[in-house]
Amino acid sequence: MEDLKPIFATNLATLRKKKGWTQLELAERLNYSDKAVSKWERGESLPDVVILKQLADLFEVTVDYILEKDHETAVPLSKRKRRNRAMITGISAVTVWLIASIVFFSLGFVESAPSWSWLVFLAAVPVCCIVLLVFSALWWGKRWLFSAVSVLIWSILTCAFFIVYFATHLNIWLIFVIGVPAQIIVFLWAGMRRS
Repeated sequence: MEDLKPIFATNLATLRKKKGWTQLELAERLNYSDKAVSKWERGESLPDVVILKQLADLFEVTVDYILEKDHETAVPLSKRKRRNRAMITGISAVTVWLIASIVFFSLGFVESAPSWSWLVFLAAVPVCCIVLLVFSALWWGKRWLFSAVSVLIWSILTCAFFIVYFATHLNIWLIFVIGVPAQIIVFLWAGMRRS
């Protein structure tokens, strides 16, 4: 039987690099040390079966895929898992808009409701961004995460501007200046690499 260590080492390094993770980032996701991940990728040792299953789940492949040299026989997990994750994310985001619609509809029956109750929909944007932020952190990776953070920043500032404007008629457009350093922080955060 062929030695699994070099095959596993090659497959692990390839899958990790495809995700854009460092050894430390992978180790943190597994609650292991980066030294253990380094040993695995050098072919010095193999993880136990539980960690092997966690790795397969993280990389959205089968355990066979990680252990096989020939990937024509070992097929990655079907697109069903990715599709289901996209559906869960979409359902959660649309639920935010459903709740906003119900609140807007309910305000139509209140006599003292302000004429600017349509701002409920504007307030739904940052709430939706928070939902997307959570799922991005869980499933979709860095690009989606940083995009969700950026949209969250600007949508919160936009909400604050319109709510203050319609409630007090103060024009506080300078509030958007806050978004510039916040966006720069997001760009710098996105460019950081863990050692």
